[in-house]
Amino acid sequence: FFKALLFLGSGAVIHGMHHEQDMRRMGGLWSKMKGVAILMWIGSLALAGIPFFAGYYSKDIILESAFGAESNLGYFAFWMGIAAALMTAFYSWRLLFMTFHMPFRGDHHAYEHVEKTPWTMMVPLIVLAVGAVFAGFVAHKAFVGDHWQNFWGEAIRIAPQHKALEHAHHSPLWVALLPAVVGVIGIALAWYAYMTTSRLPERLVAQHEPLYRFLLKKWYFDELYNAIFVRPAFWIGRQLWKKGDGKIIDGLGPDGVAATTVKAAKRVAALQTGYVYHYAFAILVGVVVFVTLKLTGVLR
Repeated sequence: FFKALLFLGSGAVIHGMHHEQDMRRMGGLWSKMKGVAILMWIGSLALAGIPFFAGYYSKDIILESAFGAESNLGYFAFWMGIAAALMTAFYSWRLLFMTFHMPFRGDHHAYEHVEKTPWTMMVPLIVLAVGAVFAGFVAHKAFVGDHWQNFWGEAIRIAPQHKALEHAHHSPLWVALLPAVVGVIGIALAWYAYMTTSRLPERLVAQHEPLYRFLLKKWYFDELYNAIFVRPAFWIGRQLWKKGDGKIIDGLGPDGVAATTVKAAKRVAALQTGYVYHYAFAILVGVVVFVTLKLTGVLR
């Protein structure tokens, strides 16, 4: 529910901003799209794993199951999940602050013409927001709680030797609370970075310029992909087009035969001048050649 809510909420913002998708050109939309902002707040609270939203229950059982596996791999997955929860909360609230609460950073003409969200968009968002608030609380026990076997029946079966889900219900209290705690920390960090005068993002960029460029370029995956796959593919295609299609098919294939015939016809046509004395001269040459061949015994 909450992920769909955030996706559709983002679409509503893009629609209202006339297809602008760069958050760095947004801001101050709380006064223009308050309904969408509130609903995206709900989705972000759920995504951050704040009790007792739907995201809290879904994220909590995953992390508790990883911890309940009682293996090195399970503990590794648990701590990686905690780190991901922290970053998820930070970036989801960065989105909210940059879009709705920071000063507008785009063209003032675009801000003045922000479209109101139609009800055809608002109604699905409201339905999803209700699910983001209540779905986890209502369905938790049936889905993964004590009654999950009654709910799923034979649709989902867990082998007897796998006790992770069973152990998840007996996890230490700190394991259950840690996802919510790091979610709050992520939200607080986003608020400090973007809603105060700390200018933390600018200071971090100034201090770590190479790292910033590396991350801004998405680890240079696009450049590597272009160098390894795209450019060689274009080169191969160009060679096939110029040499394969242009020279072989057009030069030796049906087009080549047709072109040769046309050239030969043009040369033969050049002999057809239309002057009688040219034809008489050609006849004379032919007679001379014929008589010569006859006299020399070539023709019998």
